[in-house]
Amino acid sequence: MEIFWEFTRKGQKLMLSVEDKQEMIGGVRETKNGFDAFAKTFTMTPERAQKGLGSMEEAKDFVESFRPWELFLGPGDVHPEKDVREA
Repeated sequence: MEIFWEFTRKGQKLMLSVEDKQEMIGGVRETKNGFDAFAKTFTMTPERAQKGLGSMEEAKDFVESFRPWELFLGPGDVHPEKDVREA
């Protein structure tokens, strides 16, 4: 099991990798108005998305604060890797 950030064309996505399956569980993209961020959910939860954040790190912290990997793994003491991977 791995949780990691991966570069995309306009930002980064938070990925969960379990065995042979990968799932995008969050993301951040840079826009002309700042950084937009979202954390995956299975219901309509608008508070898990935010526009116009001031930096990539602030946006990533926003996504990670929801611990979206717990939707798939349940509660536990796991965290994303510190290094960002190439796509």
